Amino acid sequence: MTFLGVSVTGATGTDSALKRARLAQNLTQEEAVEQLNRITGGATDASLLSAWESGRKRTGMKNRRALSQLYRERSEVLFAHQDGRDTASVLEATGTDVVVRMLTRYTDLVEAMVEVVAGAREHLVVTGSRSREKAYLAAIETAVAQQPDLVHYRVLYGPPRHRGLSEHLVRLLELRDPGERRNGVRTLHIGIVEPLEAMERYFVASETAAVVPLPSFHGAEGFDCGVLLGREAAVGLVQHGREACASARPVETLEAVRTLPVRRGATPEVGEV
Repeated sequence: MTFLGVSVTGATGTDSALKRARLAQNLTQEEAVEQLNRITGGATDASLLSAWESGRKRTGMKNRRALSQLYRERSEVLFAHQDGRDTASVLEATGTDVVVRMLTRYTDLVEAMVEVVAGAREHLVVTGSRSREKAYLAAIETAVAQQPDLVHYRVLYGPPRHRGLSEHLVRLLELRDPGERRNGVRTLHIGIVEPLEAMERYFVASETAAVVPLPSFHGAEGFDCGVLLGREAAVGLVQHGREACASARPVETLEAVRTLPVRRGATPEVGEV
């Protein structure tokens, strides 16, 4: 399903969510089972994990809990292909019911985006290169600083459009080292999608809610309204963002961020988040 130009199913071909979650962590099957066995004390091997990922075999409850912990994803998402459920079919069935509320004022849009960030406990995905709203960027930094287990994905589409976003990325790297792992999991991922003509995506999503800003009627550069989406769409957007970050070029050192040009286009419009 595509919502406002953004895929909210998180699907890539016929890969299961379980396989996509492993790939998003940049783990081979051998590396994943090694970490899994550390959690469970079991002896799972790569061939069994492959059978789970393809749906040829059903994962037991102990390993489901451990894989949910390892990938930081809900069990009902990871094992939907084994249980006869599919995130895509759920979203197709709900249609526009995934829209919780229209955000028709800029103040409502910013407030909703900040609330999504503040409510994130497991995953926080932020996409786009235009962010410059100080309250929103500050909320992201607060979440990263106060929640060490929160896994944050930042996906840029081309270089930042504003100096404020570049400075925000620097502060994120000062708060966390992307090379470090917590409980075996990397908790900060920053990537840039290239080439420049790639379609830019704008959304913020946690495991429970998401906001998609919409272009302003008053100028192509501004975003002053949007939609608040429910849990079903948020789950798909989180997965979409994780996959986009996994395929993007990493920008995860202070030097790499500071050397990014600020790609100013037209004069910034009021209401650009």
